Amino acid sequence: MKKAISIRSVIPNIITVLALSLGLTAIKFSLVENFHNATICIVLAAILDAADGRIARLIKGTSKFGAELDSLADFVNFGVAPALMIYIWNLNLYGNLGWVITLIFIICCCLRLARFNLSSGVTKSPWLDNFFTGVPSPAGAGILLLPIIISLGDFSYFFIEINHLPIAIVLFSSFLMVSKIPTYAFKKIKVTKAYILMIMLSSVLLFGFLINYTFNTLFILGTVYLLSIPISFFHFKYLKKKHNLKSNSKESLISEDVL
Repeated sequence: MKKAISIRSVIPNIITVLALSLGLTAIKFSLVENFHNATICIVLAAILDAADGRIARLIKGTSKFGAELDSLADFVNFGVAPALMIYIWNLNLYGNLGWVITLIFIICCCLRLARFNLSSGVTKSPWLDNFFTGVPSPAGAGILLLPIIISLGDFSYFFIEINHLPIAIVLFSSFLMVSKIPTYAFKKIKVTKAYILMIMLSSVLLFGFLINYTFNTLFILGTVYLLSIPISFFHFKYLKKKHNLKSNSKESLISEDVL
């Protein structure tokens, strides 16, 4: 008699498949040079990607199958899809060099996800859960797409004189994903009751800006995230010294926001 599968295990996987569908749809829009809709698809995929793991833990529906499916979906959504977008948008103008740079990003995304899969069972101190090692793949895709976001928003005149900006952004994003720079994970931030109302109002305000000023808001969010990287680096150094964590410690920082 076959064992029935709990609906709690199916729901997170459905969300992951929906996110994967959005990533593949982004490729479809890119092929017809509809970068507006393609970018929207990647953003929605990132939102679902952030939700599926949290929902799985909330309803106790985590599974090994779900973890593997999520990792494969991330590779498509935040590795292959955005890389093809930036290639069709600009990098194809550089011939073979543009394609090589596109491959670099895809491979770096794959290496990051593989590194995470190998380290998912490593035990570490609770405070380390607040940090990723390097930039997670959704954030890496967001940084990669900044040139497209800039072109679709009202900030393009600030960057019009910068030559080869897409190439620099792709290489920079690739480096951040495979680097060991500690970045904020925002996993276990606890909010007191006094701030709940403020956070709810801020969320509504952010949603309103995303609806009405989509690409301007995405550009600002991307800039804020980039500025948070050096802050997280020095914050981690401080906490590392505080907890006396040695450089050769067996504990791993490698984490991801999808499990």
